[in-house]
Amino acid sequence: MKRQQTWQANAWLKASAAVFVAAALTGVGFAMWLENGAGIFIAMAQSGLAWCF
Repeated sequence: MKRQQTWQANAWLKASAAVFVAAALTGVGFAMWLENGAGIFIAMAQSGLAWCF
């Protein structure tokens, strides 16, 4: 019985670590978008307009 509980605890630990890493990466990506989002949007708009001409 104790082995099954240890296995479940390890599964929960791995799942929570994966969720934490995903949340951290999402937060970093969002912070970078806030800092550089306008420049990225302008660059993409300019390259899109270049294809029109």
